[in-house]
Amino acid sequence: MKPVIVVHGGAWAIPDTLAEASVAGVKAAALAGSVVLKRGGSALDAVEDAVRKMEDDLVFDAGHGAVLNTDGEVELDAIIMEGETLAAGAVSSVRNIANPVSLARAVMEKTDHVMLTGRGANLFAESIGVPTLPTDALVTEEERKEWEHRYKRYGVGVKELFNSQWGHDTVGAVALDSFGNVACATSTGGIRNKMVGRVGDSPVIGSGGYADNKTGAVSCTGHGESILKVTLARLILFHMDQGRTASEAAKSSLQSMRERVQGCGGAIVVSPKGDWTATFTTPRMAWAAVDENVLYYGLNPKEELKETLK
Repeated sequence: MKPVIVVHGGAWAIPDTLAEASVAGVKAAALAGSVVLKRGGSALDAVEDAVRKMEDDLVFDAGHGAVLNTDGEVELDAIIMEGETLAAGAVSSVRNIANPVSLARAVMEKTDHVMLTGRGANLFAESIGVPTLPTDALVTEEERKEWEHRYKRYGVGVKELFNSQWGHDTVGAVALDSFGNVACATSTGGIRNKMVGRVGDSPVIGSGGYADNKTGAVSCTGHGESILKVTLARLILFHMDQGRTASEAAKSSLQSMRERVQGCGGAIVVSPKGDWTATFTTPRMAWAAVDENVLYYGLNPKEELKETLK
């Protein structure tokens, strides 16, 4: 089986000032994951490494670079899942953790649960030795200034933010390894100016991500409340189970979400046979994929660029 990895850096109205850095970030993440796959590593390890790469990149709203809620605090969500046994782990509303995707994996591997939230997630992190960071270590100076001067003062609503160039979003990865196993991972700081305790789609199994060796793996991005209402990840895999390609299933499901709940977003998908796609209905989505010795990437609608890897 030929390994494949696909990553995204969030589907939203990415401004030109962040375009180049966003594309560079997803390319670096895809390459990091592909290194794991090429040395015979698992899809699970590959998606975790790829997402950690983006969590550590200040350009993305996940881990370092996360946005602030109405109280000026960071609350992070993440999920990771593997398709062989349907094992999954997730955290929501966790604070001051640099790499929530790895904490989600620890929930999967070291507890009997699927999701831990808030204080409980942080207590678990402390119990297994995961270091915490002060909020200022995760938030950029630009984010803090923007929150102080625009959002705290004027109380801009979440939907307005999402539809503007200030509505940062999620990161994610899906992979197929040489053993035929698929996996997904999704991580986010949520939507800027969200209510304290708000949880979107990202850590919710079947919405922000899903992986099943029988059908494929999906990581979603976009307006979390809309994605939750249609359980977007499972909806895409349902269409694939009915015989549609990854691209057909993603396009149909995103169109259905737009028509049914007026929500926009994006998804990356890989099938057990290596068929993959990166699809979105927002103005832009930074994405990248490594398939054999080719690095594919894009930002704008219907854009697919590629580089041959040495």
